[in-house]
Amino acid sequence: MFNLGNFIEDCKVSISKDQSHLGIKALVESAVSSPGDLIAALGPLEKAGATTIYHSDELTIVNVTWAPWMTVFPHNHNMWAVIGIYSGREDNVFWRRTDQPDGLIEAAGAKSLCVGDVTPLGKDIIHSVTNPIPKFSGAIHVYGGDFFNVPHRSEWDAEQLKERDYNSENVMNLFETFPTNS
Repeated sequence: MFNLGNFIEDCKVSISKDQSHLGIKALVESAVSSPGDLIAALGPLEKAGATTIYHSDELTIVNVTWAPWMTVFPHNHNMWAVIGIYSGREDNVFWRRTDQPDGLIEAAGAKSLCVGDVTPLGKDIIHSVTNPIPKFSGAIHVYGGDFFNVPHRSEWDAEQLKERDYNSENVMNLFETFPTNS
């Protein structure tokens, strides 16, 4: 049975022993292996949002609920992350910088994550995220640092793929205003 308090404590212990994502990945794999228990602990998926579960200088845990068909533009984290899917699906497009002006990027790969899938993202990864299905999707995102106070983050506009300073309000507005019916 999944216990949110135990999960947080286990993540804190793991990060205190090893600043990498390795121990966290195993913990997230265990958590998403029982998606029903995770949903019972976190609540039903009824609204798009990113709910902070735990936050410190060393570790941030966020429950992300993607609305049907929702897409978030390319962005970076400037820290490692571990993503685990407990409901629905999350499609990630991975991007790389080009040597063109304006910090342009180009697609470099993709990965579809389904229930029970876990993937680590390196600190230099640029990705965009889509929920490609007509129902809410849920994911646990664990970050190796203070996700809300990261200097020099970037986002890229979805149309021309030009780099700009990351603006957390852009993402929060997207979650708040995205239609929740398909």
